[in-house]
Amino acid sequence: LNIPVYDTSLPPVYSLEDIKKRLPHRAPFLLVDKIISLDSNSVVGIKNVTFNEPFFQGHFPDEPVMPGVLLVEALAQTGGILVLHNIEDPEKYSTYFLKIDKLKFKHKVVPGDTVILKMELIEPMRRGIVTMYGQAFVGNNLVVEGEMTAQVIKNK
Repeated sequence: LNIPVYDTSLPPVYSLEDIKKRLPHRAPFLLVDKIISLDSNSVVGIKNVTFNEPFFQGHFPDEPVMPGVLLVEALAQTGGILVLHNIEDPEKYSTYFLKIDKLKFKHKVVPGDTVILKMELIEPMRRGIVTMYGQAFVGNNLVVEGEMTAQVIKNK
């Protein structure tokens, strides 16, 4: 496993404010706190999971576990940052996910966990379609992985 190193003493590549300039999501559905690495082929984001997350009230009251679909959404949002990084005038575009393949959940994510979200291009974007491989880690554990295909569309 190639687990990204998260050095909390280094400033982020994108802060939460920078992310909000690039993604339309807002609380409680913005699931990336900062970006710590970004180039044309890969991105690494961080999600700090706290007991105050609204979904923990019902999932599950006596055993809080972050819903797997929200881990996938966190990866998708991180992937959106990567895709928009590679185009001119990114604020004029939005990313929509078309399909998810080979998705596997390996470990649960609980309050207090720091999730490292990594997305890599599998192949370059063609006609606005891009496929990425995503992995999320907590410590040395791979918690979820899968392939995601997205479409980049110019905003109306």
